[in-house]
Amino acid sequence: MTSPIRPTNEEARGLARDLIHSARFGALAVLDPETAAPLISRIAVVPGPDGLPLALVSDLAGHTQALKANPICSLMVGEPQDRGDPLTHPRLSIEGRAMFIRHGDPRHAELAAHYLQLQPKAKLYIGFADFALMRIVPTSAFLNGGFGKAFRLTPEDLGTT
Repeated sequence: MTSPIRPTNEEARGLARDLIHSARFGALAVLDPETAAPLISRIAVVPGPDGLPLALVSDLAGHTQALKANPICSLMVGEPQDRGDPLTHPRLSIEGRAMFIRHGDPRHAELAAHYLQLQPKAKLYIGFADFALMRIVPTSAFLNGGFGKAFRLTPEDLGTT
């Protein structure tokens, strides 16, 4: 059987970076610490200054509690357009580890200002003590660029090194 995964090329790398850059929300997958079952949440994201997804999460959310127990997660970005088969539109799944940047961390103020430029409504709650910024440090990624266009990507492919 021939592998459906194509060799990664510059077009795939560019599309993956574009999907991260245009994302304003994504599907976050974690493992529920009580049941070990997959748990998926929609979260707001922006491209961080380093080009990787940056999110704002609350300690009260189930996905945050799951990430505290086990920081391994996946984030899918990329949404179907208004027309056509949704399965033909590109999407990117990033596998990695969640890293929290809490109030008091020297990086927090700059990242919070950056986040608010792209998600201004978060101004209402970004200062609450239970909220932290979250980065996903990628270990690998999978790009489905549309029908018959599947690629595995490395952190280097995403521009993280």
